[in-house]
Formats: sequence, C-alpha cells, structure tokens
Amino acid sequence: MRQRAFTLAMVAVLVVSAIAGPAGAIAAAQSTADETAGVSFDDATAGGTTVVVDEVTLPDGGFVTIHDSSLTDGDVLGSVVGTSAYLEAGTHENVTVDLDSAVESGTFHAMAHQDTDGDGAYTFVSSNGEADGPYTDDGDIVMDDADVTVAATVSASDQPTEGSTVIVDRVELSEGGFVTVHDSSLADGAVFDSIRGTSEYLAAGVHEDVRIELDDELADDDQLFAMAHRDTNDNQAYNFPATDGGEDGPFLDGNDEIVMASFDADLDDNAAVAFSAQASGGNVVVVDEVYLPDGGFVTMHDSSLADGAVFDSIRGTSGYLEPGVHRDVVVRLGEPLSEDDSLFAMAHQDTNDNEAYDFPASEGDDDGPYTADGDIVMDDGNVTVSAGVAFAGQSSDGTTVTVERVDLSEGGFVTVHDASLAAGETFDSVRGTSEYLAAGVHEDVTVELDEPLRETNQLLAMPHVDSDGDETYDFVESEGGEDGPFLDDAGQIQTAGATASVTASVSAASQETDGETIVVDEVTLHDGGFVTVHDSSLADGAVFDSIRGTSEYLAPGTHSNVEITLDEPLSEDDSVFAMAHQETNGNEAYDFPATEGDEDGPYVAAGGPVMSLADATVTATDDGMDSDDETDGDDGMDSDDETDGDDEMDSDDETNGDDMDDDGTNDSTPGFGPIARLPPRPFEPVAIFSVHDRISTS
Repeated sequence: MRQRAFTLAMVAVLVVSAIAGPAGAIAAAQSTADETAGVSFDDATAGGTTVVVDEVTLPDGGFVTIHDSSLTDGDVLGSVVGTSAYLEAGTHENVTVDLDSAVESGTFHAMAHQDTDGDGAYTFVSSNGEADGPYTDDGDIVMDDADVTVAATVSASDQPTEGSTVIVDRVELSEGGFVTVHDSSLADGAVFDSIRGTSEYLAAGVHEDVRIELDDELADDDQLFAMAHRDTNDNQAYNFPATDGGEDGPFLDGNDEIVMASFDADLDDNAAVAFSAQASGGNVVVVDEVYLPDGGFVTMHDSSLADGAVFDSIRGTSGYLEPGVHRDVVVRLGEPLSEDDSLFAMAHQDTNDNEAYDFPASEGDDDGPYTADGDIVMDDGNVTVSAGVAFAGQSSDGTTVTVERVDLSEGGFVTVHDASLAAGETFDSVRGTSEYLAAGVHEDVTVELDEPLRETNQLLAMPHVDSDGDETYDFVESEGGEDGPFLDDAGQIQTAGATASVTASVSAASQETDGETIVVDEVTLHDGGFVTVHDSSLADGAVFDSIRGTSEYLAPGTHSNVEITLDEPLSEDDSVFAMAHQETNGNEAYDFPATEGDEDGPYVAAGGPVMSLADATVTATDDGMDSDDETDGDDGMDSDDETDGDDEMDSDDETNGDDMDDDGTNDSTPGFGPIARLPPRPFEPVAIFSVHDRISTS
C-alpha cells in the first residue's frame, strides 16, 4: 500500500487549492498589490435561490454578502440573505452566491466583508456583528446595489444529438414550472409550432442536466431555444400549447423578455466518451460524459485490454443509458482495483434492445462497442487507488451533514473540515468525523458535528485512512501522527467541497426545572424570530397542542441562555423540543398556533424543523412544606386546610413530582408536513406574448 507519510504543512498547502466553493463561483484571484476593496453588482434576473455578483475585490480576502433592502432601514444583521464561500485575496468575477432562502424581486446590496477572525468562515450574523464586518473606503462601506428580478434562469451548451433528446445544463425556477425546447422557427414567430418537447414538472429551485425527450424529432442540425415556462394553473402539467398560451406562459426577465438560452444541436451518428484521470477507492469511477446515439452502456476496461484481453479486462459497466448525452455517469466496478491502473471508458451499444449488457455473456455477439471510422469509441484515464468522495450542497440544522458518497480502498473515515483549513488550521478545522467505514463504497454517510455550525459554511469532506487499524479516528489526538488523509500518487489529498446552509441553530441541554421555565442555551436566527418549547407529544404529531411556551421576539443574531416561561407548566419529567421559529409577517408576535401554521412556521433544514431535544427533570417546589417531610402532619397549614392533614396531594397538583414513564417519550424528529415550509409566493399571470417584441436570440 502507498506510503501515506505527510507533513502538516503539506496538508495546509494542498487543501488551499482544494477549497474552490461551488462550481464556477470563484475565479482565479489577481494580484492585490495597491488594490482597494470594490464591488460591481449589475441589475439582473435570477431564479430566487442564487445571485451572481459581477466582480468583487478583496485586498485581504473575505466574502461578498447579499443584503436585502431592509439594510437601508438599519436592519444590518436581518438584511443578510446569503454570502459567498471564502474568497482569497484579489479580484473575483461572476461570483455565485447561494441565498439562505428564496427571495422575491427587489433591490439587493452586494457588500464586501472581511474575514477579521481569519477562520475562513462568515460569522458576521452569528457573532452579532462583532466579526467579519464590511470593508470600508474613506469611512464608507464598500458595496453596490442592483435591482434583481426574481423569475428564472436557463443555460444550455452546444451538443450532439441523435434527434430525440437534448440536455439543458441548468435551470433555476423561482416557482414550479417547466423548461421547453423550441426550434429555430420560434424566431420567425411560430410560437406553438416551434415546440419540440418539454421537461417534466420541475419544482422551484435549481435543476442541472435536465434531459428533454423531443416529441418531434430533429431531422437536421438546428439552433434550439431552452425556455423557462411557469405552471400558472398549478396542475403540474404543461398546458401552454393546448390553451393557446392562456396557461403556463414563459417566465419574463426584468426587461419583459422571455427567459431562455439558445444552443446548437448537431445530429451526430458517432458516439463519444470523455473520461478524466481520477482518484478512487477502487470500487467506483465517474465518467465525465458519454454520448450514445442509439442508447447503450459505458463499460470500464482495465489496461489488460491493450494486451488483447477483451473480456477479462472488463471491470464494470453502467446501467442502461437512454440515447443522447449523459454526464457524470457513476460506474461501480464489479471487480475492484487493488492498484493504480489506466482504465478505458468504452461506449457499448444495446444491439438486442433488451437494455441489459450482454457483451461478455454472448462472447461479443451482442452489445459490442460503438465505432467511429473503424476505431472503438473510448477514452482512457489513470485511476489512482486511494479514496474518492462526493459531497453536495445541503441545508443543515448545524448538528449534522451528509456526505453523498465515500469510496475507500481500505478502512477509514470521512472527516468534515471547515473553511479554516485553508488558513492552515489543520486540527481546529475538524468539525466532525464519521464512524469507522470498512473498505468499499458508502452512500449518504451522516457525520455528526462536534460543535454545531451557527452560520452557513463552506465545508470539505476528506477521507482519512485508519492507519493504526484500531477503527478509531486518532488524527487530531495524535496531532497528525495517525489516521491521516488518503493521498494519491501525486501526494494530493482527496476532498470534495460543499456549502452547508445554516439559517438557524438551537442548542438546549437537559436540565432541572421547577416546571415553570425552560432555558435554551443558545439559538441563532438569521432572520430573527422565536424559540418555542414543545413537549413530547410533538413526537406523536400534536404540532399545536404540544406548545408549552415561546420566547419573546428575538432579533437576528445569536442569543444565549434564553429563558422561556411556559404558558402551561410541566407537572412531571418530560422530553422537550426547543424549536426555532421564523417571524414571517413582520409583527414581532408569535402567530404560529393562532394561524394554524400559516404564519411564523419553523426554520427548516434537511426537510425537517430546526430544533434541539432536551430532558426536563421537574423538581419539587418550596410551598411551605419541608422538602423531605410530606407526611409528618406538621405541614405548616391550618387544620382546616383543604388537605385535612392528608399528606397526599390531588392527582392534578402541579407539584406532585411524579415521573413520566420512559416509554412515553420519543426521540424521533416529528414531521411537520406542509407547515414546515412557507407557502409558495404567488406570481402574477403572464399575458400572451409577442415573439417579435420580447424574443432575444443573442
């Protein structure tokens, strides 16, 4: 096995290059000599969950943060709606900023923020403005404003096609809808006849590599238009042509032009494959792109193929792939690699149309490779046997994150580091690590964080080897002497970066209480709101009846030791949920139960409410009796007291101290259903459009 000795300095240096943020978000930084901070942010149309800042210059590194219009009213913290990943010192162009939650059209401010504490993480809001403040120039905050029209965005690239399918690279929708492909006759005014195909219904948000089956196949090369369409009647069916444009019209940008992108589709009978060199645990490889004009498979052959071992060289094959272009195809190897090798990604046909790969079983009679000009269509790349990892952006309550896939050549772990790793914080950047993982492929690995995140953060998932074989992660404790990261042949650490979006976090510890109050240790609310205490009946679905009390309105930022007086005190021990709630209607009053969940719903992460579970132990109160003598008859009360000397209190007395049975509690997170998310924002209907007035083919 490869020698994995490394220095801590190597770790820090290598990881700096690995932290690149979301794809396309960070451009190479230019020299910062004699530069001053600056921001350029032009009016634009967006899909509501991301915006693009045209240019930002950060002399000492930092972030570009998006504030909404409430900034002009003095709401410095509450106006923050999103921030970039950490940006190195220099000038960066076309910085994509993921927003914490969907926004509506309005004026937004792109502000250059420092990294004053040097940890590579944006902590301006959670520190209540004490860290990572804005850059200034002659006393003025460095920022620029823009009018952002929230509608949709579409991008598509030129591509080969067999005539029946095309791929749209990216679609971002502010509300659910579709992406429709029109042919070039659209430019001549053929609004309906130009329609070649449309996607399935797409929920609001970002969708990548959207495959569209064409109802009317292409007979010739053509310029096509990918157009974002709304679902105006909310039936999740595309009714635009059937209603002569009365329903499901296109999204319009800030200039009342149709949101769309043009691309060239070229009919091509020749298959193509692109396969890059990569590190892997030996169990999985990823093919960058494969084009199959008649459908089929992409098969991985090892280097023995060059020696004529046509069948024995086969290591694995994909599932059946429909005709057209496919990107990032994950292929599991039936026979894992034990050492580095050159693999060949080969495009195979489905000659017998059964959508099963029969090439080796038929000894080559079926499902042979595609050829072009007499040559087999394939591409090779060197695969280093080490580890591979895939880590996608996600919402988080700050306590856990999920790593999409880990492929390990030998047993180990996947560790999550925060952005301070780029600043050389090799050990302090560790936020959490998985349990021991055996050699092989692991999907959807949940990593519990040692300390909760209080702010959206750029994280790195890094596979670590169990170098001492004790199935315990000793990297930090041994100061790097054990369980270091997997390295490839070039000494490169394998990492995958992703943004963990945290808009709220709650921490409540188990505690003793008189039943009248619960103390929440810490709550961070990026948009302000409340923290509500629910009793254990929440786990049984009693969303409203479980509410025992809520805090006063809490401004954006972090609040410690929040004491909540319970409207309905606890009479016995119970498990309680401290839940972060939004303030959706701006009146700073908690209206969640009164509106049956329509207002002030909970903050949501990973599909569930942001909350913390704590055990509340109810202690006896001092009511004039000796704490240890309830039956001695001398209870300090008059003889005609309602207890008549009886030392047993009424069964409904709030201080009886009876313990609740253990089986009356449930540690699971209850499902909130539709109230877990805010209702979709209505959109004004789009009128029938004039192609000549609004179409742009540039």
